[in-house]
Amino acid sequence: MVAIFVVATTAMLPAADHTMGKAGGALVVAQTSEPKTFNPAMPVDQATRDVLSVLSADLVHINRLTLRTELALAKSCVLSADGRHYTVTLRDGLRFSDGTPITADDVVFSFKVYLDEKVNSPQRDVLMVDDKPIAVSKLSTLSVRVDLPAPYAPGDRLFDSFWILPRHKLERSFIEGKFAQAWTVGTPSEELVSAGPFRVKQYQPGQRLILERNPYYWKHDEAGQQLPYLERLEVAFVPDQNAMLLRLLSHEISAASRLRPEDFARLEQTPTLSARDAGAGLEYNFLFFNWSAPAPSGNWFRTLKFRQAVARAVDRESIVRLVYQGRGSSLSSQVTPGNRLWRTDSVSDYSYDPGRAAQLLRDAGFRRDGSGPLVDRDGHPVEFSLMVSASNQARRKMATLIQEDLGQVGIRVRLQPTEFGVMTDAVLKTRKFEGALWGIVSGDADPNSEMNVWTSGGTLHVWNLKSSAGVQPLEPWENEVDRLMSVQMTATSPAARKIAYDKVQQLVTANVPVVFLASPHVLAAGDRDLGNFEPAATDPVLLWNADRLFWQRRKS
Repeated sequence: MVAIFVVATTAMLPAADHTMGKAGGALVVAQTSEPKTFNPAMPVDQATRDVLSVLSADLVHINRLTLRTELALAKSCVLSADGRHYTVTLRDGLRFSDGTPITADDVVFSFKVYLDEKVNSPQRDVLMVDDKPIAVSKLSTLSVRVDLPAPYAPGDRLFDSFWILPRHKLERSFIEGKFAQAWTVGTPSEELVSAGPFRVKQYQPGQRLILERNPYYWKHDEAGQQLPYLERLEVAFVPDQNAMLLRLLSHEISAASRLRPEDFARLEQTPTLSARDAGAGLEYNFLFFNWSAPAPSGNWFRTLKFRQAVARAVDRESIVRLVYQGRGSSLSSQVTPGNRLWRTDSVSDYSYDPGRAAQLLRDAGFRRDGSGPLVDRDGHPVEFSLMVSASNQARRKMATLIQEDLGQVGIRVRLQPTEFGVMTDAVLKTRKFEGALWGIVSGDADPNSEMNVWTSGGTLHVWNLKSSAGVQPLEPWENEVDRLMSVQMTATSPAARKIAYDKVQQLVTANVPVVFLASPHVLAAGDRDLGNFEPAATDPVLLWNADRLFWQRRKS
């Protein structure tokens, strides 16, 4: 069988990434929340994924600046002529951070974990091609065969962020059915074995995570110097944005991202800092309802005109102006302005129109006397609780604006600030919520990265979660989205993929399972002496090239 070499060369990178640096020194970066786990197969939140990105390694990696693939742990990745099989060969001499060799057995074990339904990894959906799982088998000590149920349109992007797990450390917990509970934040650092540029040295809850250079990391710079350049990387937990600003200005921390727009202008004027606006990223914020909520609210949420009315009642431009100080974009679909390749303008429009919102509610059987509360056809006042992350100030501001906007059409919204972990459990496990304000940051511009959101069986299909005991029957448009997402995953023609995903956006916006709100610009700042500081518009914003960050003037 003729084979086609898919990833033969490293993608050309911007000059900043190719600047050769000096070894040594420590870098302190800020993060607003702490990791929820050190288990590479289980992260849901971005803060955890940011940390895991510098501890872990994948076979083929998407460069966050170029959005092109690069070989990582794999030295070759070969696709068969029929597009159904990959042969992946590991680099020679790879080792985990404890010195144990990385072999094909670790690769096979890793994908076995990711695919296991009982583990329920949030990434499992991406490994389903044409509704069937991929299969990974060992060919030799350093090579595996990956069998695809059908040709996979995104190509070798499939392997990005499927971090290779150490079988010798995690196999027992997997066999015992306890994998999801393995490697918590309380696990001793010596038990946490990684393949990325850094390894865990010490975790101080509520304060910081101290990472040290992985002496077995495989990567070298152009002069043959082993990476990473830094000896130590510290992640300081600074949930308060005011404190983060002060610590940046006083150089207690040397870099931070996800900055508040109101702070950015001040940082731009600080000569010792480099403030960067990376433009629109891939984050989209949205409001959604629990379709399985008990009556009467569950009945409202499953009514299309009610959801359309809510979408019409929300003033997105005010959110951009008041929450992001203009450094953001209002959204009409899940594809942000930062993802020009997949964006389409042919979607349903829900521009701010309270009058139209009121008419839609009347058409759906709701009524309102003057400026009084809105009631449904059975006389129940229309009110619901809106859960929002207590630690996310931008979303809390959004929630307050939404509360005011919906109040104008007679809908009473009770804001429910909630710790993020509790909120995640309520949405993804217990389903004990009515409405929620959520944000998703795609790891890749390719739509396949969101299979778990838009397909009906996805772990983040949050309005109508299939794993929930109270799941509602699928609507016809959801079945059609399932079909189209399968088409875009397997079509060999880029044009056919684009047509399919355009239709997904059209169906989603026509049926409003979520109310899209706004996407912030990616704002970051770092010390001017920090070499290769090049924030990306996609996550991890700061640490995507952590192995190449260095001090142009030595700092301890």
